[in-house]
Amino acid sequence: MTGIVIAGGGLAGAAAAAGFARAGRAVTLIERETQPVHKICGEFLSAEAQDYLARLGLDAATLGGAPISKLRLIRGARIVSTDLPFRAIGLSRFKLDEALLLHAQHCGAKLRRGHAVRSVAFNSKLTLDVEGGTLAPDVLLLATGKHELRGVKRDAALRKNLIGFKMYFRLRPEARLALEDHIELIFFAGGYAGLQMIEDGIANLCLLVDRDRYRRCGGGWEKLLQYLESESPVLAARLAGAEQMLAQPLTIYQVPYGFIHHPSAADSNALFRLGDQACVIQSFTGDGMSIALHSAALAVQAVLRGEGAAAYHRQLARDIRGQIKRADILYALMDSRLAQAGLFGITRLWPASLKIAAHFTRVPRDRHVIL
Repeated sequence: MTGIVIAGGGLAGAAAAAGFARAGRAVTLIERETQPVHKICGEFLSAEAQDYLARLGLDAATLGGAPISKLRLIRGARIVSTDLPFRAIGLSRFKLDEALLLHAQHCGAKLRRGHAVRSVAFNSKLTLDVEGGTLAPDVLLLATGKHELRGVKRDAALRKNLIGFKMYFRLRPEARLALEDHIELIFFAGGYAGLQMIEDGIANLCLLVDRDRYRRCGGGWEKLLQYLESESPVLAARLAGAEQMLAQPLTIYQVPYGFIHHPSAADSNALFRLGDQACVIQSFTGDGMSIALHSAALAVQAVLRGEGAAAYHRQLARDIRGQIKRADILYALMDSRLAQAGLFGITRLWPASLKIAAHFTRVPRDRHVIL
């Protein structure tokens, strides 16, 4: 037996490793990458996410991210602005994940880097096929994000016909000044995009587009970007003269929005799913990282109390099913030009509705875990 093993050193996995180590428990964290990597993510670190990091001893404000306190909702040339009900930070996963991974190691977690977990099997005990051999942990926390592992794949029936893209830009000074302290949500026929500053004066453009719309606009990143700029003069103005910072955009297909893992009799009661392996919320809420950290804290608490994975998954589902359902409803309402126009009209007449929507798509604070 190997005690507690965490597969995946992203946000949820590294947070769980730090939590166990700070509680004095031996934990092994297996991360397949040898160096920091970029990941598809809006990189919007909410107040709730910052709270969870602070409880682990990591102050996100010291990592150089861009402050965000305002929201612009954009459709065509029309804009609705409001203050957010909290102060967020724009911070790349490249920087945040690495800082948290090293923090977990500093707290005492054992880090195995450059080792990929190939598969998981469960008969009378859990067995991991890992580069360099096999492991038989007492407890496994699965935190591989959107990457599936053979033997423990998520329910593929919930996958949807969406393609995600992410690109970093170095904006011109006037565009950077216009975007300062804001996140901009840009709606267009067939999807939506988020634009915000992160660290080092770089902007993150992260978007989702329907596969059919992607094909109709000609396919390929450059043609997609031309389509988005034709749909949104505001985005076109932001990106005018901007320098793309990645050779190619990061992409992901068939993101299973609305997914929540529900335990079955066939599941191992020693296998805890974290982050996107447990649930996936619509990206426009900006709450994905907060949910990942919440799942990590809840799983650590359950293991320390001697509770099994089934009880943990039921509690996590109770904590987040409401916000995920409301986010899915909002997305369904926004998934057409007519509905977008109606919702945009409501927000123009009642800007406070944006704050209400932000509140009801977040994990309630009374459910936050205090270790």
